[in-house]
Amino acid sequence: MEEPNVEPSVLDYLKSVLSLRREGRITIPAAEPEEEAAAAESAVATAVSTAPLPQGEPLAEAAALPRAAPFTLVWPWRSLLALGLALLAQRSLEPAPNRGWAAGAILYLLAAAFLLWAAWRAEWRAPWLPAPEIRRDPLRVNARLLLAAIPLALFSLLTFGGNRFTTFNVAVWLTTTVLFVWGFWLPGVPLSQRLADLAAFLQRRQWNLRISSWSLVILGAAALAVFFRVDQLQQVPPEMVSDHAEKLLDVWDVLQGQTSIFFPRNTGREALQMYLTALIIRVFGTGFSFLSLKIGAVLAGLLTLPFIYLLGVEIGNRRVGLLAMLFAGIAYWPNVISRVGLRFPLYPLFVAPALYFLVRGLRNSNRNDFILAGLALGVGLHGYTPIRILPLVVVVGVLLYLLHAQSGANLGGAMIGEGMRRQALFWLLILGLVSLAVFLPLLRFALDNPDLFSYRSLTRLGSVERPLPGPAWQIFLGNLWRGLTMFAWDDGDIWVHSVTHRPVLDVVSGALFHLGVLILLMRYWLQRHWLDLFLLLSLPLLMLPSILSLAFPAENPSLNRMSGAIVPVFLLVGLAGDTLWRAIQEQFGKPLGEIAAWGLGSFLLIWSASQNYDLVFRQYKRAYQGAAWNTSEMGAVIGNFAASVGSPDSAWVVAYPHWVDTRLVGINAGYPLKDYAIWPEQIAATRNSPGTKLFLVKPEDETGLQTLGQIYPSGVVQRYASESPGHDFLMYFVPPDE
Repeated sequence: MEEPNVEPSVLDYLKSVLSLRREGRITIPAAEPEEEAAAAESAVATAVSTAPLPQGEPLAEAAALPRAAPFTLVWPWRSLLALGLALLAQRSLEPAPNRGWAAGAILYLLAAAFLLWAAWRAEWRAPWLPAPEIRRDPLRVNARLLLAAIPLALFSLLTFGGNRFTTFNVAVWLTTTVLFVWGFWLPGVPLSQRLADLAAFLQRRQWNLRISSWSLVILGAAALAVFFRVDQLQQVPPEMVSDHAEKLLDVWDVLQGQTSIFFPRNTGREALQMYLTALIIRVFGTGFSFLSLKIGAVLAGLLTLPFIYLLGVEIGNRRVGLLAMLFAGIAYWPNVISRVGLRFPLYPLFVAPALYFLVRGLRNSNRNDFILAGLALGVGLHGYTPIRILPLVVVVGVLLYLLHAQSGANLGGAMIGEGMRRQALFWLLILGLVSLAVFLPLLRFALDNPDLFSYRSLTRLGSVERPLPGPAWQIFLGNLWRGLTMFAWDDGDIWVHSVTHRPVLDVVSGALFHLGVLILLMRYWLQRHWLDLFLLLSLPLLMLPSILSLAFPAENPSLNRMSGAIVPVFLLVGLAGDTLWRAIQEQFGKPLGEIAAWGLGSFLLIWSASQNYDLVFRQYKRAYQGAAWNTSEMGAVIGNFAASVGSPDSAWVVAYPHWVDTRLVGINAGYPLKDYAIWPEQIAATRNSPGTKLFLVKPEDETGLQTLGQIYPSGVVQRYASESPGHDFLMYFVPPDE
């Protein structure tokens, strides 16, 4: 929201210039040349008509005052220098043979100094926060519905025994959730009126469709984000890993009627991705494939972007939202965690709406937003384990609101701070109850199987799997430091979902992010608004699932476990971009300011897009292809063999330590339940299998080759040249008569 249009006095302006503290500085906006001339003439006329003339001085000479000075261009050089130094700083921290952090740190400090100077001279100003809408909550609920919902919730909890969704318990669960939502919901426009309005709209003979220039910009940003997320989707990344086998086997179980609440395979996983992928297979017919997993994950990543936009509007204005959504849409970090086809994007998917409805609910004093936040939180808990930190983030947000002056607003001229705080606590309780209703199936599983439900988290946080490698507080501080510095320095060494040992942000996004942190700190210093502090604190809080990897500190930073931080990170990028845009517009004036802002913005966007495209479609693809085993090629060989001279049961992969996951070979061959592994000592038993036989062997497996040569001396060996260097394998064909 733009600042209110209130004309400051000269005294107000002098106070703002001399003040070192919290009040924002007042600037005199640049006027058009014609406006300046008109204002000067008006001032002359006023001076002539009101000021007493000196004795003996004729009126004509008094009127002959000088006209306004010609228009002069004012460069926002401090702001541009701050941006340039930040870009140079981030560029110096890019991977290089002799990379060091000292030059980048110095450049960032200089950028911060010029940013502070620009802010001091009112050259670079953050957007105002949208004005709050204060309402008094009646603190009433529909008691009859809630009295029905509470016993039904207990009954629903009982029906979820055995770790199974059934038609009956799902119906009871959904009814319970609806009763809780309906019981707490504050009615607005009656449903009958909404239906009548919809019917009237549909009955119109003519519909007028108006598309604004802003709508076209939004559509263009969305199209660019979709392009980055779906381009070369089948090729990037090219191969599955063992986690994909676990997920597809779980999906197979779902489609065979095994409707689990929590899937215990591979230390346990929440259910949302399994059911989403099963739906995609049924709707799109993509089969038990890597593509089926990717489609669901990419959709989750794309659905996150509108809520990032809406959050940007809440912390600033629609341009903040646009820039945040745009840079998040093209960034390599959210792109990669979506493309890899695992549950990772489900974390930011539900963080974004939960935080949006929380922030909007506190700004608008709207209980219903808290109900929607509770629904987002509850559904998100069925998605990806790291989101279990989100309830803490929500509680911290409400506590910060209670501790700041915004919770003591005026309503009708009377101070109702205590009432506002009571409302916020009441809304938080509602949020918790609604999310608990949605969480009921997992709650029952957690009560029945506490060890399995918490096993994955406990193995990272404590010494369940291995002793801590040092004092817990030292490991925590080290993890925190590595997590907070990954944006500029090192994103870890997990090749599945990152371009390893480089900054997690591109040069442009990295520079804007770090400037955004300082801008938010300055705005909090001036306005003391709870939302600014909450946005800053939400960043490390949402990264805690990775930072708390105390038993395995080498796994931190882990871009999947801290992917919820994508939301505040790109909000800060958008905030810094908007502030720079405003500086150029206000200093240059119209229309030059608009042209310059669009020009610089386009340049930065093209720079960011080109680097992110290279990171995903060249660097990430090449590194992933070099690290992952080529099970798709092996599966294709076995699939062709089974469809021609052999059968699915007369082909094997000779097992070798740290080689391929042979379940993935079966999935890629089109036989999801077939594990093609065979150990050398088991090869002799294959004599009982009739027809042509095929064995796939790792070239370094001398024992396997020797065993095959002894049992099938007439076999023929052929080398398969893989598209991935160093991933060739041997095909050992055995004729049918041996």
